[in-house]
Amino acid sequence: MSKPIISTPPLSKEVRLESNLSNTITDDQVNHSEVVLILDAGSQYSKVIDRRVRELNVASEIHISSVSIEELVKQKSSAGTKIRGIIISGGPESVYSANAPKFDSELLNCYEKHQIPLLGICYGMQYINHFYGGIVEKSGQREDGVHHIHILQGQEENVSPLFNNMDTMEQVLLTHGDSVTTVAPGFHAIAKSEDGIVSAIENSKKKIFGVQFHPEVDLTTNGKKMLKNFLLDICKCKADYTLEDREQLAIEMIRNTVGQKKVLVLVSGGVDSTVCAALIAKAIDPSNVYALHIDNGFMRMEESSKVAKALSVLGLHLIVVDSSEQFYNGTTTIRGHQTLPMNQCTNPEEIRKIIGDTFMRVAEKEVQKLGLKSDDVFLAQGTLRPDLIESSSKTVSGSADVIKTHHNDTELVRVLRDSGRVVEPLKDLHKDEVRQLGISLGLSEELVWRQPFPGPGLAIRILCSQKPYLDVYDLTNQVINYIVTGKQLDNVPSLPQETVQKINQQLQEMKFQPNESHQIRPLLLPVQTVGVQGDGRTYSYLVGLYSSSSQMELSKIPWSYLFTLARLLPKICHNINRLVFIFSNNNSKYPVDLNRIYEIKETTPTLLLPEAIQQLQQADQIVNKSLLNYQLIRSLSQVPVVLLPLGFGHSQKRSIAIRTFITNDFMTGVPAIPGQNIPFECLTEMVTQILNLDGITKVCYDLTSKPPGTTEFQ
Repeated sequence: MSKPIISTPPLSKEVRLESNLSNTITDDQVNHSEVVLILDAGSQYSKVIDRRVRELNVASEIHISSVSIEELVKQKSSAGTKIRGIIISGGPESVYSANAPKFDSELLNCYEKHQIPLLGICYGMQYINHFYGGIVEKSGQREDGVHHIHILQGQEENVSPLFNNMDTMEQVLLTHGDSVTTVAPGFHAIAKSEDGIVSAIENSKKKIFGVQFHPEVDLTTNGKKMLKNFLLDICKCKADYTLEDREQLAIEMIRNTVGQKKVLVLVSGGVDSTVCAALIAKAIDPSNVYALHIDNGFMRMEESSKVAKALSVLGLHLIVVDSSEQFYNGTTTIRGHQTLPMNQCTNPEEIRKIIGDTFMRVAEKEVQKLGLKSDDVFLAQGTLRPDLIESSSKTVSGSADVIKTHHNDTELVRVLRDSGRVVEPLKDLHKDEVRQLGISLGLSEELVWRQPFPGPGLAIRILCSQKPYLDVYDLTNQVINYIVTGKQLDNVPSLPQETVQKINQQLQEMKFQPNESHQIRPLLLPVQTVGVQGDGRTYSYLVGLYSSSSQMELSKIPWSYLFTLARLLPKICHNINRLVFIFSNNNSKYPVDLNRIYEIKETTPTLLLPEAIQQLQQADQIVNKSLLNYQLIRSLSQVPVVLLPLGFGHSQKRSIAIRTFITNDFMTGVPAIPGQNIPFECLTEMVTQILNLDGITKVCYDLTSKPPGTTEFQ
C-alpha cells in the first residue's frame, strides 16, 4: 500500500495522535471526505504548494512522483475518500534527462478513468506536453524571476477556467531554462510570456492543465486565485477542511514524542528557536527542559546577553556556553574526508556542516555535564519547513535539489532524527506561521518580530576567499558590459559576432535598450554567491552596477532601471545569479573611482578570523540600529549584512553588502525599493556610517529577487 511522504488531513475529535507538524498522518489513522494529491518532481516549492492548498481548506498529501495512481484510488476509495485533483510540482530536471522523475503510466488517464483533473506546474507542464507529443526544448534564455504573462483564449472560445476572473496581464514567477516550443496535439496555449514563450496549456476535454510559472509563491500576484479556480471550480472540492489550532497540535505531538524524558533546546535567540522553547515549556514540565545557548563566536554584538534576557521569562534552565574557540578550530567529515579547521575554510557548504556538527558535539558535551544520559534526552530544534526543503531533507522531499545545507539539518542531525531523538515541532511551518504561533503563546511582539538571525550567525555572512574566482571572467565581463551599455570593452577580446547577434535578439525580444542617460556601468566581481534557478542550486558570479556620475544623492539613482537590469542580466547571462548597486564613496576613508576600473581580478584574503568578524559585527550593528530607528523591523522581513572580500583597488580592505528582503514565506521574495520600502534617509545613514569603519572601502545594495538569488549570499 502506498504511503504519503507528508499527509495533512483534518483530525477528528476522537483521534489526535499526531498533527501536520509531524512527518506523516497515515490514512488508517484518520478519514476525510476528499483530498488533493501533490506529486513531488523535486521542486523546492512542493511544501509551499501543500500549504497553499491547505490555506484554501482542502486536504492534501505529498507523494513521490512514481506513486501508483490506481493503488491510491483504491486505497482512498476504501477509506471513503475521494481524490479530487492531482498537482505535479516543478523540478530541476529536463524531461530528456536520465534522472528525470518517473511517473505512473496511468497518471495522464486519471480524468477519463476516475474524473480526476490534473495540474502540472513548471516541470509538470513540460512533462505533460512531452508525454502527449509536444516539443520541449532548452531555450537560449532562461526565465528567472518576476515576469508578466498574457492570458489567451481557451479551447472553448472563452478564457480558460484556470484563469477565470483574471486580468489579461498577470505577474508571475518563472524559473526555467527548458520551454514548450510546440504545444502537444489536443492542447491549447492559454498564456504566453512577454517574450512569446508558452506559459500555460490546457486540454479542456481531459481536464489537464499546465503552467510554466509557480502559482504557489507570493511573487505570482494572483497565484492563490488560480489554485482556487483549479481546486474549487475545476476539481469541485468542497473546501471543508480546516486546520485545528496549531499550538495545541504541536503540544500534543511533543507530549506523545517526549513523554517524561528531558529535552535539550538549542536556542539562538531568534524567533524560531524561542518559539520552539516556549512550545516545549508549555507542553511538558519546565523542570525537564534545558535551554542551551551556544556562543559560537559569530554572534551579533552583545547578542548572548540579549538572548539570556529574552529567555529568562520562560522559566527554563538556561545554559550559556562560550564555545567560540571550539568552532573556530572545528572540523567535520564529509564523504569520508576530514575538512580543514573552519578558520581555514572558504567553502560555504563545509562551513555550514562544520557549524552544524560542532553544535551537536557541544550539546552532547553539555548533556554529559548535566549528568543526563544521552539516550534519555531529546534534542529540540526550531527547524522550519524552508530549512528542510532547501537542504533537500528526505523529511520533505526525496528528490529536491540541495540549495544550501542548513546548520540544523546536517548529516549528524539527520542521524539523530532517524534514531528518534530530535524533536522539531515547527518543521511543517513557515516563518509567518511561526510568528503567529509565537503571539498565541504569549511572547512579546518585539521578540516575535525581531529580524531573523541564522543559527550559524555571521559565519555564513562572511564571503571567505583565498583567491579570486575567475572562471570565464573576461567573456562574462564583456557580455554584461555589452548588455548594460551596448558597447564592448576595448581591453579584452571582443565577443564573437554570433554571440552579439544572439544577445541583440534576446534584448529585442525583451524590449530592452540601454539607457545612456542613466550612466550605469557594470563590473564583474570575482566572487560567487549561492542562488536558486530552475529549482536547482547555482553558485555563480556577483555583478556590481555603479553610476559613472559622482552623484551620491540616493533619490537621483535610477532604481527602477537598476531593478530591471537585475531581472534581465541573469536571464541572458546564466553564470551570474546576483546583482548589487555599488554606492559612491568619495567621502570615505578609502575613495575609489570606479570609472578607472574595467575589471577586478583580486580579492582580499578573508577567513573566519577576528578582524573580519569584527568588521561585520560593526556594520551589522549600524544597519540594525537604523532599521530600529526607522521602524522597519516588521516591514522588512530580513536584512542580512554581508562582508565581501573586495577592496576595489585598496589592498587588504573589504566591502559590505546590504541585502534587504521582503517575503511572507521565505521561499521567494523581493528586495526593498529605496524611497518606497526603505526611506532614502535611512539608507544614506547606513551607507555613510559603514564607510567610516576601518578597512571598509565600499557599500553595496542587493537588487536581486529570490529567485535567482537566495536570501543569504551563501
